[in-house]
Amino acid sequence: MAEIRNFVLREKNGNETGVFTGHQPRQAALKAANRSKGTKSKPVELRLRERGTKKIHIYKGWTEVVAAPKNKPKWMPAKINKPNVKKVGVELLDKV
Repeated sequence: MAEIRNFVLREKNGNETGVFTGHQPRQAALKAANRSKGTKSKPVELRLRERGTKKIHIYKGWTEVVAAPKNKPKWMPAKINKPNVKKVGVELLDKV
């Protein structure tokens, strides 16, 4: 089984806030998108830096309100937020 990796949400100005974990960068991006205010017509840019590397994974992310699955548990509401992401690319940080 793959190792769990940590990804830090990074703003364009370099501030880093929030840590999201996942086996792949997309999994962490979905978690970050679920907390974002992006919509399908106006997605937000998610920049995730993998801890211990200089790689920044860039995604466009948004959430949609969809009907819950038919086999949902009783505690789950009828409508749920579904995160979506689309990979834009990867950047490398400059050596400082």
